[in-house]
Amino acid sequence: MCGISGLFDTQGQRDFDHALASRINNIQAHRGPDEDDLHFEPGLALGHRRLSVIDLATGQQPLFNQDGSVGIVFNGEIYNFQELVPELRALGHVFRTRSDTEVIVKAWEAWGPACVHRLRGMFAFALWDRRQQTLFLARDRMGVKPMHYAWLPDGTFIFGSELKVVTAHPAFAREIDPLAVEDYFALGYVPDPRCIYRNAFKLPAAHTLTLRRGDAKPAQPVPYWDVRFTNDSRMSQADTEAELRERIRESVRLRLISDVPLGAFLSGGVDSSAVVATMAGLSEKPVQTCAIGFDDPRFNESAYAQQVADRYHTDHRLEIVKSEDFDLIDTLARLYDEPYADSSAIPTYRVCEMARKHVTVALSGDGGDESLGGYRRYRMHLGEERVRSRLPHGVRRPVFGALGQVYPKADWAPRMFRAKTTFQAMAMNSVQAYHHSMSHLRTDQRLRLFSSSFQRSLGGYHSIEVFHHHARQAQTDDPLALIQYLDYKTWLVGDINTKVDRASMAHSLEVREPLMDHQLIEWLATLPSDLKIHDGQGKYVFKKAFEPLLPNDILYRPKMGFSVPLASWLRGPLAQRMRDSVLSPRMLASGYFNAQTLQTLVEQHLGGHHDHSTPLWMLIMFDAFLRQAEQRPTS
Repeated sequence: MCGISGLFDTQGQRDFDHALASRINNIQAHRGPDEDDLHFEPGLALGHRRLSVIDLATGQQPLFNQDGSVGIVFNGEIYNFQELVPELRALGHVFRTRSDTEVIVKAWEAWGPACVHRLRGMFAFALWDRRQQTLFLARDRMGVKPMHYAWLPDGTFIFGSELKVVTAHPAFAREIDPLAVEDYFALGYVPDPRCIYRNAFKLPAAHTLTLRRGDAKPAQPVPYWDVRFTNDSRMSQADTEAELRERIRESVRLRLISDVPLGAFLSGGVDSSAVVATMAGLSEKPVQTCAIGFDDPRFNESAYAQQVADRYHTDHRLEIVKSEDFDLIDTLARLYDEPYADSSAIPTYRVCEMARKHVTVALSGDGGDESLGGYRRYRMHLGEERVRSRLPHGVRRPVFGALGQVYPKADWAPRMFRAKTTFQAMAMNSVQAYHHSMSHLRTDQRLRLFSSSFQRSLGGYHSIEVFHHHARQAQTDDPLALIQYLDYKTWLVGDINTKVDRASMAHSLEVREPLMDHQLIEWLATLPSDLKIHDGQGKYVFKKAFEPLLPNDILYRPKMGFSVPLASWLRGPLAQRMRDSVLSPRMLASGYFNAQTLQTLVEQHLGGHHDHSTPLWMLIMFDAFLRQAEQRPTS
């Protein structure tokens, strides 16, 4: 796991300043504290920060082939690299290292851009082919590893693992994109390919970008893979359960390759427990497991994690986090580089901090909910879909639309009793309703929050366009498959993977996600949806498959999630910080917000009349971003 960076002259061969290239590379030193190196040639600078995990002696980067014509900077892991080596040797390629990095170089020489189809893993890399005067960038299929880039006014192309690499260049103009602000206050993050700044981009998951020196037009990302939900498997349930266990076993086995200490996160939930149970069956030594507990019992799952640890005799470590662990606001703003509002980033940061004391690599259970139907919102959406399918839109829209307008807002109530939200969703089509469900602030709330001048700057843009774009590519009519696909393209990449990547790399910890293996996901997409959600039970076949390996109260207890007590924080110890942040001169002068709405949100929440913790946290994190953006990052 590493940090990569680079500069490429798209039109000529000017020399890049060595000090500048070194500075922007070292801004992400936390991603790779073990080694760093730079490569320069006319019109090109490549930078690398290394976290040594595989081939500690000879895996340094930038790495070149024997004649120096093809070089690479690479972040991630290729789990099938050992399988590719004999095939490439048979084609005449000679290896000087034992690293997966060199396998990518040889794969490029053998197969060119099609090499990405042969790679199984998490990766973001930039490969330079001098003979073809081509810079080739690629990102893994599920977007586990990040890649940011921009074109500077003088024709220079700049890229890096984190956005701070791009923004550190003195020629980059930090002009905030209004559309990204709309996306953020809808979804809680800025979805790919957009960044918070107008002229910066994220390379989308499962895409490549090919730049050839002298091309007149900027290159555009090209997709190389997509998941297709066929839901057409005819396997029996018993065979499906056995196959699922075996496929997860294979995925976990591939992710156990490491030359440094390796362990796992163990939250006590179904996904991480299944991963640990599988690891225990593959390891002769006790698995090292790490868990975070909270001193607030409403958020504490540590007893369940201990059950799994005891059953599999893991080397288990637990740390208790105080419920008032909110001193990370500015730290998170620095890590994420753009507004990011998932408050579970706080415990994620803490569990990564703790794990790094004992291991360099940790396996997680991320991705299981999206692939196997684990979220409660999936079950609720399917219930709404049954009603939508029985009533024409021409009937639903006026009836439920009117009910949604007059019914009182009840954010304090459990989701199933928030009839206003349900009525609003029932008046919409499937994609609109799912966007409504996934929005931190719904359309009417954003309209009240934003100033009239800012609304005009959006030019009619609405964040629903992100979902519509992906829905057009989904190629499925299955209601569950459609929203799983939307989550793969938005929530999983923009929220979950972003959260884990930045939180783990802040501590130079590599996290591997066996439940996001693309071959596993392709197979899961063939399963009928009623094996994922059955009689109101989410992850149905997954839980059945792991009944022999995990206790029932792990498999069938209500999902708790990795949450923090935001509402009480913002009425108690964070109250003054919240008021100072939301009503700061910086926020009021930004031009984005209706000042009266900001005041109302603060006063109503502090008065206990409404729970506005979600919009207030989003505003706090936006203010923290603005404060960070006022300063140029330094190494």
